[in-house]
Amino acid sequence: MDTIQTGLALAAAALAAATTIVEARADAIEPAAINAAIFTGEDLPEGRSPLAVRVQILLDRAGASPGVIDGYSGENLEKAIRGFEEVNKLPVDGKIDALLWDTLQAMGNDVIVAYTITDDDLSGLSAKLPDDYAELAKLDQIGFTSVQEKLAERFHMDMQFLADLNPGMAFSAGETIAVADPGTDNEAQVASLVADKSDARLLAYDATGTLIAIYPVTIGSASTPSPTGSHSVTAVAIDPTYSYNPENFVQGNNKQPLTLPPGPNGPVGNVWIDLSEPTYGIHGTPHPSRIDKTSSHGCVRMTNWDAGELAHMVSEGVVVEFRD
Repeated sequence: MDTIQTGLALAAAALAAATTIVEARADAIEPAAINAAIFTGEDLPEGRSPLAVRVQILLDRAGASPGVIDGYSGENLEKAIRGFEEVNKLPVDGKIDALLWDTLQAMGNDVIVAYTITDDDLSGLSAKLPDDYAELAKLDQIGFTSVQEKLAERFHMDMQFLADLNPGMAFSAGETIAVADPGTDNEAQVASLVADKSDARLLAYDATGTLIAIYPVTIGSASTPSPTGSHSVTAVAIDPTYSYNPENFVQGNNKQPLTLPPGPNGPVGNVWIDLSEPTYGIHGTPHPSRIDKTSSHGCVRMTNWDAGELAHMVSEGVVVEFRD
């Protein structure tokens, strides 16, 4: 089970040597093709497509998170479509159709935009991170290890997709690259949450019971199950430290408690939302592409950006119902 302790984020110097180049693949998609993609009546194609990218970004803007934006059809995209259908009271089937496409158009036009990399984007990076918790505990921060990773998280993108969208780029200051435009964070106030285990979704409702946001999540596993019943939010920590307790689970050969520093690549990412059930919470992850593909230690794991958005929408006392 995950445990957490609130801490102050510590500053760290930029490490130029930490920049890791992700090579673009041969199946890179042109930004113009994504912005021009339209629905013409067919199902989303298998694999990656400009239309799938466009739909992912429009859904993200609408509060129906697809997880990482990568341009691939799959379960998380289907869940996001179903969530959008539920919010907008459309027939719910998880498939794109003319009515859903027309409704999505209210989310704007161009979904891929130009961004110029700054010196600040290259700052505050960490060197290659060790896997061992004892070694991580010696660091000042557990930060991004490349500018590509930093920018991919900022724009809700898969790192490989960012590279594929920008072939030949060195990701250095002054370069103008193509990125997803996921819009602004939802600022609604959440009154209750439902962690849907069977569907691996977290549903957020306002005080009127209206569904206002949906997120793909990883919830527990057979060996480390999540809580049952209803619990409540007791605290929200941004950039938390992580308290490792070997009584909960053993990482490597670490048999003593450890405190790991804050950072987006820490075990719980950059957010911890504490629950009234001891040692359980809702948190981010250093591996956004694995959401709803691997198990957690009983907690509710989200992408860092989804967890960051949710952290500003919840407050102490918000009820979280775990539903099978």
